[in-house]
Amino acid sequence: MSFRLRVLWLVILVAVSATAATAWLTLRQASQQINESATTDRAQLDEVVSRLETYGSLHGTWEGVPGLVRDLRAQTGQRIHLVADTGQVIVDTDTEENRTARPLGTMVGVVDPRPVLNLAALPAEPAARQKGVAAAIAGYRTGVRFAACLTRASIPVVASPTRTGVPQFDADLSAADVRDRPGVGEIVDGCAYVAAEPGRDLAEAGPVQVCGTSTEQLLDACLAQAFTYQISDVAPAPARVYLGARANPASVLAAGPLLAAAAGVATVAIIGTVLLSRQVLRPIDTLTAAAQRLGRGDLTGRVPVRGNDELAELARSFNRMADSLQRGEERQRRLVADVAHELRTPLANLRGYLEALSDGVITPDQELFASLLEEAVLQQRIVDDLQDLALAEAGNLAYHRVTVDLAELLETCRTAHHARAESAGVSLRVAAEPVAVHADPDRLRQVVGNLVTNALRATAAGGGVRLVASHTDTQATVQVVDTGSGIAADALPHVFDRFWRADAARGRRTGGSGLGLAIARQIVTDHQGTITVASEAGVGTTFTITLPRAD
Repeated sequence: MSFRLRVLWLVILVAVSATAATAWLTLRQASQQINESATTDRAQLDEVVSRLETYGSLHGTWEGVPGLVRDLRAQTGQRIHLVADTGQVIVDTDTEENRTARPLGTMVGVVDPRPVLNLAALPAEPAARQKGVAAAIAGYRTGVRFAACLTRASIPVVASPTRTGVPQFDADLSAADVRDRPGVGEIVDGCAYVAAEPGRDLAEAGPVQVCGTSTEQLLDACLAQAFTYQISDVAPAPARVYLGARANPASVLAAGPLLAAAAGVATVAIIGTVLLSRQVLRPIDTLTAAAQRLGRGDLTGRVPVRGNDELAELARSFNRMADSLQRGEERQRRLVADVAHELRTPLANLRGYLEALSDGVITPDQELFASLLEEAVLQQRIVDDLQDLALAEAGNLAYHRVTVDLAELLETCRTAHHARAESAGVSLRVAAEPVAVHADPDRLRQVVGNLVTNALRATAAGGGVRLVASHTDTQATVQVVDTGSGIAADALPHVFDRFWRADAARGRRTGGSGLGLAIARQIVTDHQGTITVASEAGVGTTFTITLPRAD
């Protein structure tokens, strides 16, 4: 499977998983909130029913209840509709707010403010029990009419519980706005007179006698029914409570929109992934094609670089690699050409002399054999230098590192080249401080010897060459300073190139192999050091070697 498809399927999997998890969590959280909201709504509904029932029980009438309903409407935010069992609308917040009544919502309960007689508080003897029920009927009828009268007069009512469950009603005159009202006492007395109409309730309580003296269970059921019947005409009528309207939808969580949103998110993620993969993989395709061309040997191919992101950096790295390979290929070609050039003329000379000797054109003598041997030795030296350079660049040149005193090493080099310097009329001196490095002494002598040889070759008679050793806290420095012809500024960058010579006209017998400085630089580099050159034409040249000091 291609990388593009793997990325696409991976992102699809992540997107679908993420959206599914998000949808599940959203559904779960929303369901929990809806359940909590439903619990809160149920508590509000129970409070509405309870307060309405308390109002009817306390005031003995539904008159004045619109004020309470308006308060409940403000508290719950619900439309409230209260209707009696007879079908008479007691109060509706829609009409209270001067709006057209909407279709009824859900019935949340029945409000029955009539008291329930506690027969257990009455005597057990049937006759006395019937008499107690009749007294309870008469008392409640009188009290509820009294409470209704006080309510109509806007006088607060208090109800005190009794053992039989039938409350006792009285006027609450403790409030300042009631106590200071003129004529309150007369109003209360008038309500008491109306409620206690002589002989009225005792006469109406007569039907209790029909319960007879049957079994206790039947008697209690009959007395309870008689009590309810006898107070129904004066007690507030049972009512049904409706909340809301059918136009108001209930809180329902629909999974469809969530699933649609999840599918939309997944679709957007997939489309974005396709577009992103195309944008990401197009440069990769370009890189792949360029790498294939590079593998086939076309080192000229490069990839365009756009932007500053990771892909752009990858393209730049590829181009740098291709540049390096191309330079390496060019160096290899130049090396082959240089080696062929360096060996062609000497080998042609050797061949010519050998053919002449073979044909008897020239007479062999000691001088001729010496010349041919010197030419062969020179070619052997070039081959040895090439081998050393190849081993050094490959990291396979053997080093035997010991602690070396640079002052002693420079003195050894001076001694080795003293005879040649004297014959050339050049002074060769050492100015060295004792300083130790950890290095291969033979390889370091090879480096310094090459520099001294070049310096003596470039210095005319009467000039001088100095070998200097100095140090800092962490580094040791070796300098080979001559007063020779110097090197032109434009030639300095090529000093360490293979087969480079300051004077191209020099022959190999006077100019060397052209590999010594390249080998010297590689040996110094392998010792974690550096070698640099500074020169001024007609003044002289200074080669500087820097190495880490031994601990």
